[in-house]
Amino acid sequence: MAPPRQTDPNYMDADSDSDMSLLGDDEVRIKGKGKGKATDKRKKDKGKGKVKEQAYTWEASYTRSWDMVQEDETGSLQGAVEDFMARGRRRRLLAPAAAIRRTIIRHLVLLLDLSAAMMDRDMRPTRFELSLQYAREFIVEWFDQNPLGQIGVVGMRAGIGERIGEMSGNPQDVLKLLSDRSKLEPAGEPSLQNAIEMAQNSMSHLPVHSSREILIIFGSLTTCDPGNIHDTLDACIKNKIRISVVALAAEMKICRDLCDKTGGQFGVAMNEGHFKDLLFELVPPPAQRAVARAGGGGSANPAADLIMMGFPTRLPDSSPPSLCVCHSDMKSEGFLCPRCMAKVCDVPTDCDICGLMIVSSPHLARSYHHLFPVNPYRAVTSVEDIARPGGACHACARAFPTTPSTALSLEGLSPLGRYRCPDCSHDFCTECDVFIHDVVHCCPGCGK
Repeated sequence: MAPPRQTDPNYMDADSDSDMSLLGDDEVRIKGKGKGKATDKRKKDKGKGKVKEQAYTWEASYTRSWDMVQEDETGSLQGAVEDFMARGRRRRLLAPAAAIRRTIIRHLVLLLDLSAAMMDRDMRPTRFELSLQYAREFIVEWFDQNPLGQIGVVGMRAGIGERIGEMSGNPQDVLKLLSDRSKLEPAGEPSLQNAIEMAQNSMSHLPVHSSREILIIFGSLTTCDPGNIHDTLDACIKNKIRISVVALAAEMKICRDLCDKTGGQFGVAMNEGHFKDLLFELVPPPAQRAVARAGGGGSANPAADLIMMGFPTRLPDSSPPSLCVCHSDMKSEGFLCPRCMAKVCDVPTDCDICGLMIVSSPHLARSYHHLFPVNPYRAVTSVEDIARPGGACHACARAFPTTPSTALSLEGLSPLGRYRCPDCSHDFCTECDVFIHDVVHCCPGCGK
């Protein structure tokens, strides 16, 4: 039989040293003489396309950075800083001035969406990574403002609810649950009904004087439920469980019903900054809902009951090691229950022996400021309101500007940088105003 080169006129013998290679019917390309140096152009273009579709890690730091900081007409960033500080001040001015009854002993279950939808990259780096980061920051701030509360974590993944961690009053234990990313890898579809029922069962034993709250971070547009979720909603209303939802994709009717019928808050995050704002709006204790009277004539506040608490004795590190009743571990430091003298590791907690609620006096004092917040300071807008021009801040002794600023035209901002306490009439600067209301919770001038 004749070789192919003699019978086929289109046959070309191309070895490793040839100078030409056949790519198609009408495309011939010259390649180098070295062995292994020639590559297919189409394969290279295909590979470049894959690389372009992939996002780089450094892109997360620069995505929409112009939305964060904006310069004024003089090129200064002072206006952006003042605008950032004025957000909290404007929210305080819009808050009701009357006293609101709040619960200082809180129990919160955090429901995390661990479905495949959380891997979307519309929020950098992904919805999942950003949710874990903001959840950690939320837990730290929540325990700082609510030291008598406890938090549990439940995940929604593969159509079931997974209990990631039991309720704990120690922020380090809760943060440790969210530190292992490999155990929280998103997969499958979420199930709102299974996760809410699991959270509801974990709060069924709580006393009536504590709040029962569920916070859902939801990034999917579907929910895979085994039954009627409205039956679960009715059970939450009966057990006085407040549900709040922070959606990352869009508004869903069932999520809106969960919040409206239980008295919670609902919001859809428009970007990363708005996502964090929606979470941190849930840090203060919620106002207690009024109970309708039997005759239908208005509403009445729920009855207030006295709560028995114990202030423990702290053991020094040099004390002899002994077993704790909560973990059965041998350790020196700890706290002694004032009723049964049992040893516990951390406070606040409930004694496992006698059931007494054990708290420390600093924790109780920090929870008290939510009931009597500092009155909002009044912005000084004109020079005529100043009895003595110039002067300095009553808190930090920094001199006030002598000329009004034309850049500060936002509502709630003072062009003179002065904010006056309505009780003691002392003037404070912008930074001290925010620090007093958000951190100190006590006016340095009058002590209220």
